[in-house]
Amino acid sequence: MNDRVRRVIAHVDMDAFYVSVELQRRPELRGRPVVVAGTGPRAVVTTASYEARRFGIFSATPAERARRLCPGAVFIPPDFDLYRARSREVMAILREHVDRVEVVGLDEAYLDLSGLERPKAAARRVKSAVKGEAGLGCSIGIGPNKLVAKVASDAEKPDGFVVLSREQACRRFADSSPGLIPGIGPKTVERLRAHGIETLGRLAATPERMLAATFGDRLGPHLARLARFEDERSIETVRVAKSESRETTFDADLHGLEALEPVIDRLAEQLCETLVRQERMGRTIGIKVRLDDFSTHTRARTREAATNDFEVVRSVARDLLRRFDPGRPVRLLGVRVAGLDEAVAGGPPAAVDQLELTL
Repeated sequence: MNDRVRRVIAHVDMDAFYVSVELQRRPELRGRPVVVAGTGPRAVVTTASYEARRFGIFSATPAERARRLCPGAVFIPPDFDLYRARSREVMAILREHVDRVEVVGLDEAYLDLSGLERPKAAARRVKSAVKGEAGLGCSIGIGPNKLVAKVASDAEKPDGFVVLSREQACRRFADSSPGLIPGIGPKTVERLRAHGIETLGRLAATPERMLAATFGDRLGPHLARLARFEDERSIETVRVAKSESRETTFDADLHGLEALEPVIDRLAEQLCETLVRQERMGRTIGIKVRLDDFSTHTRARTREAATNDFEVVRSVARDLLRRFDPGRPVRLLGVRVAGLDEAVAGGPPAAVDQLELTL
């Protein structure tokens, strides 16, 4: 982009998207606490209406806890086919008004408003169109980069419209927890707090050399840049998934390969059906295992040739599981094929099993 063109990025975030879609077909529930969640004993909340959020119910809240927090809430099982269809409708509306749109989820997208004479007016037209044509509300944040826009869109939900410069974002959120920033997770927040850094303002003012000494030469300075709302990422109008996975959380923990291998088979079958339908293949096959102590372990193997063949994926996934041989009960199991953006054949020789451990 020409340096003389001022970057203006908008982030569109649908308000309680799944719940809002459900209320369109169940208008009698408007104004009541509504929770979209699965029905199993380990189900978690997908989305909660703003009425339900007043009771402390948010995304990822265990469904059983949500029921205790608000016994009068209406619980609806998720209908992802419907949500995907409505998402496509919303994204089509965005593209009718803005040339460069980056879809980052069913309920959010970035818009590149750079070069427009009246970018704020354009964003308001988008907001009005989504409401008028889809009947759904959204919040929009506008800033000079993706990070400012993303945080701004969440600042005054629902039905928000917030415009901030980078400097204004620094001032407005200086007293907020570093956890406000996407990409700074709870464990990093804990580590920062242990070093006396509890706010974004304090993090932004901490010398990068000190952060590098604690968090490493890459992560330390990166945290400082995030706290200063510096972000050079560009809008990607086409996002191609580099991996595809299927996973399941068990209602009751499973123990032993005899119980786990049929699940691997089922997940591999579902995954390969999708890959075949998409005409996509990958060279790296992996598994994900979450134990009853909530530790998460992954294993992966890279092959010489890409594949979407069920027998190949199942065989490799089973072998990885047998080699890992979990000694504790298993809470979650997943299968993944990665490297979907690579050539369908050739490449480097098969790798030794790769290991990643996330506690």
